[in-house]
Amino acid sequence: MYSEKVMDHFEHPRNVGEINDASGSGTVGNAKCGDIMKMDIKVEDNIITDVKFKTFGCCAAVATSSMATEMVKGKSVDEALELTNKAVAEALDGLPPVKMHCSLLAEQAIHAAVDDYKKKQGK
Repeated sequence: MYSEKVMDHFEHPRNVGEINDASGSGTVGNAKCGDIMKMDIKVEDNIITDVKFKTFGCCAAVATSSMATEMVKGKSVDEALELTNKAVAEALDGLPPVKMHCSLLAEQAIHAAVDDYKKKQGK
């Protein structure tokens, strides 16, 4: 049902936790399935130097959160806004159709953290 990459990111998630002095934070959820994702980013010179997540949800929710953090670390905040749920799913070698909403939550959580950062910067 799940690819090896999904299982690897679920069993060994990257970048789990919180950033106490985060430059931006975003929390999103899906009321139908109960998944909740929180993303924190640390930005220096417009580059995401650190990113952490906390996710309450299924295997796919944890895996997509983990993969999304890996995909935006080291990128500019504008590059992070280009992250799509499709790109996250493809990086995990696919998701079952009923789990694509998890990749959408990961995209939304990253975007919410960047939006929060930009708001704090007055942008």
